Amino acid sequence: QVQLVESGGGLVQAGGSLRLSCAASGRIFSISFMGWSRQAPGKQRELVASTTSGGSTNYADSVKGRFTISRDNAKATVSLQMNSLKPEDTAVYYCRVIATIATGQYIYWGQGTQVTVSS
Repeated sequence: QVQLVESGGGLVQAGGSLRLSCAASGRIFSISFMGWSRQAPGKQRELVASTTSGGSTNYADSVKGRFTISRDNAKATVSLQMNSLKPEDTAVYYCRVIATIATGQYIYWGQGTQVTVSS
């Protein structure tokens, strides 16, 4: 099994910054995908940023230029630096990982961390 532990959420004023981190642990052979999704009340979960093992990154249009995703393959961690936060960024943020273990490749989700941006 794979465990994901998230940290770094909280309350911040509009224009402020937060950094989210997610650490994967377990008997992992490889991680091909690491990303962050978010879900605001009454809305569908959306992928906001992702990175592959090859180093490519992808961002939702709503966060381009404000959020930066980074990963440390050796430590199996992924971080999301969020700058210039807006009230509409308020949501529960979830780490998502696609990892290969002994029995195959699976998708894993973190427990979620609340990000609240006040106006």
